[in-house]
Amino acid sequence: MNIQLMHDMTFYAMYACAALAVFVSIERLIFYVVTMKHARDLEAVMHHDIHDIGELPENLVNRDSIPVEVLRQMLETKQKLTRRSDLEDLSEAIYIAMKAKLGARLWMLDTVVTAAPLLGLLGTILGIIDTFKVLATSGVSDPSGVSRAIGTALLATALGIAIALVGLVFFNHFQERVDRINDHIKILLLRAGIGTNYAAE
Repeated sequence: MNIQLMHDMTFYAMYACAALAVFVSIERLIFYVVTMKHARDLEAVMHHDIHDIGELPENLVNRDSIPVEVLRQMLETKQKLTRRSDLEDLSEAIYIAMKAKLGARLWMLDTVVTAAPLLGLLGTILGIIDTFKVLATSGVSDPSGVSRAIGTALLATALGIAIALVGLVFFNHFQERVDRINDHIKILLLRAGIGTNYAAE
């Protein structure tokens, strides 16, 4: 068993985790900023007397965003319904589907947060094993080799924890953004459903 190779592979895995976390964080940050802006813009013009997506400003409804999709589905489908309970079911179904889309790819960040410290711990264990190998071959006559192995082991721990901490900050921030966008989507769904007369059950 090549301990050094395994140790190097552990570091490569942590670098890959860091790169994945950076990519997902940048992509999700841009996505949530744009989605929040679209939701606020639509909320500002959406009133109870609007019953068709074409009644909204063209520059808003021509965007490819989750808030626009929510309104389009709600306004187009509610005209075919005959009962208030069906409208409530439709609103809930749209909300659940959009909520899943908003949380897309966050599982990657969550996985990095969980895996990075474990990879760091694995790197530490392999580094300690490497330290014992140096001690077994050269004893205490090679303190630099021992110090280098211990330093690499500690670096693995520090790197894993650092990646997890940064990923955790972004993950929690994104969860908060998802909650805020969900609130705006609820408002849009409520406004899209108001003003329609259905028979109550």
